[in-house]
Amino acid sequence: MPPRVCVLRAAGTNCDAETAYAFTLVGAQAETVHILRLREQPQRLRAYQVLAIPGGFSYGDDIASGRVLANELRTCLREALLEFIERGGLVIGICNGFQVLVKSGLLPRLDGRCEQQATLTDNRSGVYEDRWVRCRGDPRRCVWIADDQEVELPVAHAEGRFVASEAVLERLEQAGQLCLRYSSDTCHNGSARAVAGICDASGRVFGLMPHPERFLRWENHPRWTREAPRPEGDGVRFFRAAIHTLQ
Repeated sequence: MPPRVCVLRAAGTNCDAETAYAFTLVGAQAETVHILRLREQPQRLRAYQVLAIPGGFSYGDDIASGRVLANELRTCLREALLEFIERGGLVIGICNGFQVLVKSGLLPRLDGRCEQQATLTDNRSGVYEDRWVRCRGDPRRCVWIADDQEVELPVAHAEGRFVASEAVLERLEQAGQLCLRYSSDTCHNGSARAVAGICDASGRVFGLMPHPERFLRWENHPRWTREAPRPEGDGVRFFRAAIHTLQ
């Protein structure tokens, strides 16, 4: 049986279809589930091996990006989510999903504490940034990262700057949890230590600001007609690495 993926959506989510498609490309079975259905039956999570929280503008990003959905997860689904993670489930939060994971306390969860220990705030530029960036991952801990090869991915956010205390940053650094960083001078938002993504101590819960689901085919790239063709987009490698772990 292929691994089953729950792609969680709420009002304002707009990358759920692309995220589900990314998982099907690497052999998984993806299903889009509305947050209200999961709140009605939290035990539904037991049928899945992967939970994906896609990008978009959940609940219009009222108050702050991802805050409302984060509060919903923390107050209504906390126990079900922690059970899912503890039994070996994989979680990815992309852009708005990363903001949700951090603000709900599911990342980085230092010392196992499910409380907010970092944040994603306004870009240093003070404006919404929509561009392509380069990133380099550290595969030692995070199961979503296949290798340390530099990849190119699109970003699209106004609140993508990762911020934490120096004590938290140093602990994450030493533990290998600062697992994805902007490279080649493309840290556009001013993130501390050029962080583009982090994982929890297990390496199974991963959040990142770039959008791997938006670069699945070479034709998604703005220079696809001017450069040598590639068999696939760089974003596929993140989904493949995770599903390979499960298989």
